[in-house]
Amino acid sequence: MTTQTAPAREGAEAPVRNRLRALVDTPEVGVVVACIAVFIALALARDTFASAVNLQGMGFDLAQYGLIAIGESLVILTGGIDLSVGALLGTSVILMSWFNVRAGLPAGVAVLATLAITGLVGLWHGLAVTRLKMPPFVVTLVTYTVAQGVTLAITSGTSIVGISGFFGNVGQTYLAQIPVPLVLFVIVAVLAWFFLERTYAGRQVYAVGGNPEAARLAGIRGNRRIVSMYVTSSLLSGLASMLVLGRMGVGSASGVGVGWELSAIAAAVIGGVSLTGGQGRILGIVAGTVLLELINNGLTTLQINSNYTNIVLGGVLGVAILADRLRARQLAKRS
Repeated sequence: MTTQTAPAREGAEAPVRNRLRALVDTPEVGVVVACIAVFIALALARDTFASAVNLQGMGFDLAQYGLIAIGESLVILTGGIDLSVGALLGTSVILMSWFNVRAGLPAGVAVLATLAITGLVGLWHGLAVTRLKMPPFVVTLVTYTVAQGVTLAITSGTSIVGISGFFGNVGQTYLAQIPVPLVLFVIVAVLAWFFLERTYAGRQVYAVGGNPEAARLAGIRGNRRIVSMYVTSSLLSGLASMLVLGRMGVGSASGVGVGWELSAIAAAVIGGVSLTGGQGRILGIVAGTVLLELINNGLTTLQINSNYTNIVLGGVLGVAILADRLRARQLAKRS
């Protein structure tokens, strides 16, 4: 009886071990665990960290950074990069304000006009990369520089005041004590997850980023997928600018969006998105954004000098890139 039950027991335990091994090998697990650990540590270190007011404030920040992180990640999945998301967000804040105040357009029309412009910018990025074969780094860096110049040219360094209350209603209100921007971010994250995980076009994005030549031979229109991801990234920058404008209450060009592209890239890489493309999931991207927000807010709550914030975030990004390279090397050995 013993000799018969032992193999049966081992056979029953094998699927469990396989599932645990697959769970451990999933990049998102480590990020989620890190989020939980950091949250508990900060909550124990300072009582105010876990307060409702602070958590709500983190929700507002998370929505802003999260939207551009999702857009950035979609581009990285295709094997590209978008360095313009932060600067484009800052310019969109000014454009939205200008359309609403100086041009006298209703808030909704001002939002649509700004999104149309950001969509055209994303279309230019995609066409330049796919048709003109320009490096994504160069194309988006040019936009980064031009966007900053446009922002200063429109405002001359001054703020645009008198914007519609619509923006405040979107950027500062709550839904059952949950910030409306956070609800919007969750909706966008779910839509992105559904697109990547449950649609044929989403699987094509992974294929194009993972092996462009194989995707081409399989009949996948890779250029179309790449262009659409750049357009989506720029549109999400424009959408995030509406939330930023709602929180500020004025169209200001002072430091808005500066360096946010690095945070977006960091959130993607920390969440398991490979810089070479073709790997990464929305769950990891969201978790990476949450981890960065926990660290950023935790440093502020602990009253640590703000000059050290970029040092810490840069160190986290460096560790994430190192982990990405080690993971890629390990996967290459397995294959």
